[in-house]
Amino acid sequence: MLRALLPVILALSAAAPVFPLVLVPPHEQVARMARFVVSKSDWASVATISSREPVRGQPFSNSFSISDGPPGASSGTPYLYLTHLDISVQDLQVNPQVSLSMSLAQSSYCRNHGYDPQSPLCAHVILSGSLLQLNDSEEVCVAKRALFSRHPQMQDWPSDHGWFFSKINITQVWVLDYFGGVKTVTPDEYYRAQPYHTHTHRGSDTL
Repeated sequence: MLRALLPVILALSAAAPVFPLVLVPPHEQVARMARFVVSKSDWASVATISSREPVRGQPFSNSFSISDGPPGASSGTPYLYLTHLDISVQDLQVNPQVSLSMSLAQSSYCRNHGYDPQSPLCAHVILSGSLLQLNDSEEVCVAKRALFSRHPQMQDWPSDHGWFFSKINITQVWVLDYFGGVKTVTPDEYYRAQPYHTHTHRGSDTL
């Protein structure tokens, strides 16, 4: 019976679609891991120093949608679409220093491997730097394409809110992706790294 079904099984296998399999970088490749996590993140926890009472001078965290490029076109630079009506943006007008935290907990990777979001094995990255509002028309177009391709609802947000595009000027990269403590890479190392390598894979399992 099995011998009779073998031609059918082989035919179905040959017809199965081939998908690119995006592999998580090994933890030894710290800069690549940082780029990978950022490229897979649609939002970040953004920490500022509060300028408002009763928490003036204290850390203040908020969630923002981000994008470092359209899917498959990672730049490494997180772009944001902001309004001065937001309380965190008001903090940044006083002190532009900021930290962004992102994690593979956003993807299916940690869940599929049974990793708790706080586990070092569920890689997370913190980018430290300053927020810059974009004025160059060419980079505004880059940011718009990056954000609207991954967050299409942004195009319909209220037009009277004074939205603007911004980016993080990265000065330090912190990576926790394995046991043994946090690791750091320089911005130059971060930008030189390639976030992912693709391989062909039959089936529909991706990150």
